[in-house]
Amino acid sequence: MQSPFVSIRTGTRAHLYRKRPSPNTFLPFSACGCFNMASRKESATASTAVMAIPAGTLDSPVNQIQIEGLVVLKIIKHYQEEGQGSEVVQGVLLGLVVEDRLEITNCFPFPQHTEDDADFDEVQYQMEMMRSLRHVNIDHLHVGWYQSTYYGSFVSRALLDSQFSYQHAIEESVVLIYDPIKTAQGSLSLKAYRLTPKLMEICKEKDFTPEALKKANIGFEHMFEEVPIIIKNSHLINVLMWDLEDKSTVADKHELLNLSSSNHLEKSLQLLMDRVDDMSQDIVKYNTYSRNVSKQQQQKHQYVQRRTQENTQRQSRGEPALPEEDMSKMFKPPQAPPRMDTLLIAGQINNYCQNVKEFTSQNLGKLFMAEALQGHN
Repeated sequence: MQSPFVSIRTGTRAHLYRKRPSPNTFLPFSACGCFNMASRKESATASTAVMAIPAGTLDSPVNQIQIEGLVVLKIIKHYQEEGQGSEVVQGVLLGLVVEDRLEITNCFPFPQHTEDDADFDEVQYQMEMMRSLRHVNIDHLHVGWYQSTYYGSFVSRALLDSQFSYQHAIEESVVLIYDPIKTAQGSLSLKAYRLTPKLMEICKEKDFTPEALKKANIGFEHMFEEVPIIIKNSHLINVLMWDLEDKSTVADKHELLNLSSSNHLEKSLQLLMDRVDDMSQDIVKYNTYSRNVSKQQQQKHQYVQRRTQENTQRQSRGEPALPEEDMSKMFKPPQAPPRMDTLLIAGQINNYCQNVKEFTSQNLGKLFMAEALQGHN
C-alpha cells in the first residue's frame, strides 16, 4: 500500500501533505499535521459504539472527542454549499489533545477541483491555510479529517487506506463521518471512527490473505472503533440557541412527526441489496479458489503416488530412481483472493442494517403514537 502522503519539514515540525492521486484513484483528503503531538494518556474510560467495538476496551490514545459547535456548523455548511446528492465533501480537523480527550476546535474544507484545474496546488493550499491559522493564533495542529456520506455509505477501501496513513503518522487522528440525510430528518448524525490496533497491524504487514486474517482473528466488527462525541458551546452560544428555539415556528417542529418513510427506507434497502450482491460475488470467488486449491492438492497427491510406483518398478529392474523435481514449480498455488474487500463489504452491510433498524424503530414509534391519538379522538 503506497502512502498517499509526502512529508515536508518546516522548522522543528514535520508535516504530512497529501499527494495528488491518479485520475482513477479516489482517496479522501488526508492530512497535513505534526507527527509529535503533545498528549498525556491516562486510564481509558468505557464507551459505547454502534457498528464498532467500544473504544474504552482498547489501548487507544483517544477515548473521548470534544467538538466545538462552530466546527459542526462549518461541516454542515460545507456540504450544503458543495455537496450534491451522493457527492462527497472532505476537510481537515484542527485541535489538540488534552489527556485522553481529543478537542476539535476548528476545521477548514478542502476545495473540490477537476483534473482540468492543473494550476491548483494541493500542498501549497494546505500550507497557506496552516500559515494563516498560525498567524491569527488559532489551533493549527491536525487531529483528523472529516467526510460526508450518502445513506451511510462510507466503509470503503479508500477510507481505510487514507485513515491508516493518517493514523500511522498521527496516532491521535480520527475521521468524522457526517450524514446529511439523517441530519435533514431532524437529528444530527456525526460519528467519529478510528482503526483498531488489530487492523493497524494487518495494514502495516500488507497481508490480506485469508490465512493472515484468520490468524489475526479479525472480523468486520473489529475493524473500526467508534469514539463518543461531545459537542461543546460557549455560554453565549447556548443563550443564543435558547433564544432561537423560542422564536422557531410550530410548523417546523411538526415536521418531525411526518409519517412518510418510504423513500428513505427504499433507498437504504436498495443500497443494502447491492452490497449483499457484492458479498455474494466475493463468496463465489472464494469458493472457486477453495475448489482450485483442493483440486491441486489431489493432483499433487496423485502425482506423488505415480512417481513412487514408477521408482519402485525401476528399482526392481535395477534401474536408477528418477530425479526429484521441484513440486512448487510444477504445481503453482492459485492466487488467493484478497479478503479485506470482503470484510469492508460486511462492515458496510452491518452499517446499513443498523441504519434501517434505527429508522424503522423511530417510524414504528410514530405509527403507534398516531394510532393512539386516532383512537383517543
